[in-house]
Amino acid sequence: MSKFILFQDEKKCISCRSCQVQCKVNKGLGVGPKPNQIIEVGPVEVNGRLKANYVFLSCFHCDNPWCIAACPNGAIQKREEDGVIFIDQDRCAGCKSCIMACPWSAPQWDARKGKAVKCDLCKDRIDAGLKPACVTACPTNSLRLVRTEDLPDTKRVRFVRELVARGVS
Repeated sequence: MSKFILFQDEKKCISCRSCQVQCKVNKGLGVGPKPNQIIEVGPVEVNGRLKANYVFLSCFHCDNPWCIAACPNGAIQKREEDGVIFIDQDRCAGCKSCIMACPWSAPQWDARKGKAVKCDLCKDRIDAGLKPACVTACPTNSLRLVRTEDLPDTKRVRFVRELVARGVS
């Protein structure tokens, strides 16, 4: 697992999609690819009232990522210092193997460039001491960049850690 993770307090998310828009602006992406997504859960009835939650989903930066194993050109790489997984656009041949391999749909197809793109936690911004673009755009502060060891011990976090640790066997 990466040294960092994008943590969402889904109780604060209003599904404004500012995180998606700012990600696209920061990465120069068009309409199609969504390196991060907002998934609506619900509505469900809670204490007689309808309620919906919105779950932020982006790359988990797995321990043993299937996308890296699937890439025939070595375009998908993992930084040694922090475990951030990224796509070297110069090496990406646009074969879509990473897209098919990832069970979370993290790599997305950018038809304008003919290449795959994915969340890299805005590694350039992290390296400059800044927060990822999606975090800075969130008007309710539901998104945070958190060091993995500082994650709260919740059922959801334990579930994600277990999934990420499985990776490629």
